Amino acid sequence: MSSNAPAEPRRTALDALHRSLGATMTDFAGWDMPLRYGSERDEHNAVRTKAGLFDLSHMGEITVTGPEAAQLLNFALVGDIASVGVGRARYTMICREDGGILDDLIVYRLAETEAGSSHYMVVANASNAQVVLDALTERSAGYDAEVRDDRDAYALIAVQGPESPGILASLTDADLDGLKYYAGLPGTVAGVPALIARTGYTGEDGFELFVRPEHAVELWQALTKAGEGVGLVPCGLSCRDTLRLEAGMPLYGHELSTELTPFDAGLGRVVKFAKEGDFVGRAALEAAAERAASNPPRVLVGLVAEGRRVPRAGYPVVADGQVIGEVTSGAPSPTLGKPIAMAYVDAAHSAPGTAGVGVDIRGSHEPYEVVALPFYKRQK
Repeated sequence: MSSNAPAEPRRTALDALHRSLGATMTDFAGWDMPLRYGSERDEHNAVRTKAGLFDLSHMGEITVTGPEAAQLLNFALVGDIASVGVGRARYTMICREDGGILDDLIVYRLAETEAGSSHYMVVANASNAQVVLDALTERSAGYDAEVRDDRDAYALIAVQGPESPGILASLTDADLDGLKYYAGLPGTVAGVPALIARTGYTGEDGFELFVRPEHAVELWQALTKAGEGVGLVPCGLSCRDTLRLEAGMPLYGHELSTELTPFDAGLGRVVKFAKEGDFVGRAALEAAAERAASNPPRVLVGLVAEGRRVPRAGYPVVADGQVIGEVTSGAPSPTLGKPIAMAYVDAAHSAPGTAGVGVDIRGSHEPYEVVALPFYKRQK
């Protein structure tokens, strides 16, 4: 074997189970992950109307602890992490000094000791977990805090969809009614110790369960059994992508990148200039905020096809024969019944209803309607 041969993909604790269910597997960010088990459209619709079960064990968990954990995270990330209460979570980003987005993250504040030491869990995207770990480690210099790679300490199972609260409630005594959106609490699910989080990436209500890898199979099987009567199905990464696209949620490497600041992505709200102290990228982000306020270069919009052809990432968006933007994500939308896309377009063409906008699909200009994001919002 030469040393530059590709590394074997990593396998989650549920790998054998996915294969026994007949999953189509794919390499995703160096992990062998289920793409779909049967029909991705059926999986998507199950999450919208009933419930779906996902293996998300490829996500990157990083634990940050110590008396100055909050100050470190306030310096390293763009959000005000010190203000997050115990048992709550925050969507945030980590940026480079030039303001470019290294990753978008969810940070959970898990505990606070009487001695004043805080315990946080940072959850990074699989493709960026090492980059985030390295950046946090480097930025921790001078802080009384420890950054620990906990990727192998957790399996992550999500149950998403309108039936998910009932399914989970049948397996736990935890107070799910008191668990708000973007909160996390320790509990026991089907006899397994878990961090129960009410977050999601589908546009539906749902829960993410962080457990030890050796407990993953029994938890998956218990959830499957609990959901049998209400239409729960196993779901792969393919429908996760169409679900998050309909919900207008960004995916790193598509809507977010080091070329863009949070303000370019329309997510400037995650940057908290008012927090105490300096943070990495502050000066560049203050400049980006001013640019965005006065003269936004391009704006992230939704596009809905008038025809049947599906746009893909990288396809040019056109108007009056000119390229005015680029598609970042595109797919057939099972909920809308037609192809949809997210795209960055010139501000002049970004208003919902703008006429004459199309996508260049292999030389053919297909008409698209500009719409406000998200494409889909669940009825609370």
